[in-house]
Amino acid sequence: MPQEAISDRYELLEELSHGGMGEVWRGYDAVLDRPVAVKLIRQASVTSPQLAEEFAKRFRREARITARIQHPGVPQVYDAVLDASYERLFLVMELVDGVPLSAYISPGRPLPVSWAAAVAAQVATVLSYAHDVPVIHRDLKPGNILVARDGTVKVLDFGIAAILRTDVTRLTATGSPIGTHQYMSPEQVLGGRITPRTDLYALGCVLHELLSGRLLFEAESEYVLMHQHVNAAPTPLRQLRPDVPEALEELVLHLLRKAPEARPADTQEVYARLLPFLPPPGQAPGTADAGPAGAPDPTVVFRRPFAPRARAQAPAPADPAPTAVLPAAPPVPVPARLREDIKEAYAHSDALLEEGRFAQAAEVLGEVIEPAALALGSESKQVLALRRQRAAIRLLGGDYRAALPEFDALADAYARIAGPTSEQARACRAQAARCRAELGQVTDALAALQSVLNVVRTVDSDVSEEAVELRHNIGMLLLAQRRTAEARQVLEPLHQDLCMVFGPEDEMTVEIAEALAVIRLDLDDSAS
Repeated sequence: MPQEAISDRYELLEELSHGGMGEVWRGYDAVLDRPVAVKLIRQASVTSPQLAEEFAKRFRREARITARIQHPGVPQVYDAVLDASYERLFLVMELVDGVPLSAYISPGRPLPVSWAAAVAAQVATVLSYAHDVPVIHRDLKPGNILVARDGTVKVLDFGIAAILRTDVTRLTATGSPIGTHQYMSPEQVLGGRITPRTDLYALGCVLHELLSGRLLFEAESEYVLMHQHVNAAPTPLRQLRPDVPEALEELVLHLLRKAPEARPADTQEVYARLLPFLPPPGQAPGTADAGPAGAPDPTVVFRRPFAPRARAQAPAPADPAPTAVLPAAPPVPVPARLREDIKEAYAHSDALLEEGRFAQAAEVLGEVIEPAALALGSESKQVLALRRQRAAIRLLGGDYRAALPEFDALADAYARIAGPTSEQARACRAQAARCRAELGQVTDALAALQSVLNVVRTVDSDVSEEAVELRHNIGMLLLAQRRTAEARQVLEPLHQDLCMVFGPEDEMTVEIAEALAVIRLDLDDSAS
């Protein structure tokens, strides 16, 4: 792992995977404050300094071509970096939250037909966009296919095999293999011409494996395996799994024909033949359609095409329900090493905040939260403080969707520990309300802020710092909603209180005076 940032911008944080073509790291883009994936590519084809310049040109050319594939099933390529030594090659890409398809293939439980067809149809769609560029994948396999949390299938590593290709035939290559033996087309084995139909053969291998739970061919020697791809007939799926529809078996056998010109004409034909096995829009999944437990569902993009995001969780009730306060647990001593880790995490996070690197500042705290929770308990004082700071950073950085459930959970935790009217519970409920306002849930936000204000008024002054901030938030939200009469009812008494306590020159006093001037103008216009 390099100690310095790549191009003074991309930092490598954690290795995610390691394979024959390189390593994938979870990284951080210090310029745009976002997580990224960084692919460190092995360059076995560069065997001498004389080849380095040509390799550099090929690397950048293929990276640029890959970046032209405009489809949500292809992770975006953000940058391509080749260092001056030609020894380290980096592709900076979109970081996908998903699970490799290979994790769900099991001989004991073949995947549902609709599930396998949905994956294959999505892959065919991605390939159609790539082949139109044109880009040929060359190494399609379950490990290069991710199912994202929303069911979208992502195809990884476009262009990597092309970047690393050599001019020698596959059987005589001395470097790292280009392609994976189990999914390699006959023409790849023989060093023949690669075409889009090469990817169709690999898709046939993948679909056969999804439906049968086993590899198309298996052998201890890679040369025997390659010989099978060139000469052996595949086992028809219905001999391995009788419930596979005959038409689907025929499609797989068509994809697996030895001669490229004998395979389907293109990905559009493959997609059309998969359509009968895809669930129609609006259809609820049946028991036969259930995929592996906890797995993202690739059929959802067909059941609910272009559906909006799932609704946020129901907001907290307007008035906090009575909550039993748990007896305080005896504090757990913090191990010296953990205490130091927490201290370092806070310091590192604060330093990142100073640079405006909100995403990474939150991530640094997240790395210590789990071990702290295991050692001290998930609702210990130290863990709750870490979680609260992380949520506040997400709020400051504009990641309201991530901050909202954290503040809701924290408010519930503090209500259990310190009581529903405690300062910590009130503060977290108010922060959750501010997140809701930013996400457009204004009615819920106003109700929650008013609820917290009602509690504050029972335990503190109406001109306390907390009450003033809440009254200000409520009035300005009402004004933003053009509920000017209601906003005036909130802001006029607040302005009077601020003039008395802080004076007319105070920053918030001036802001509210300006807001009231706008309100009066709006009300005057409405009356005329």
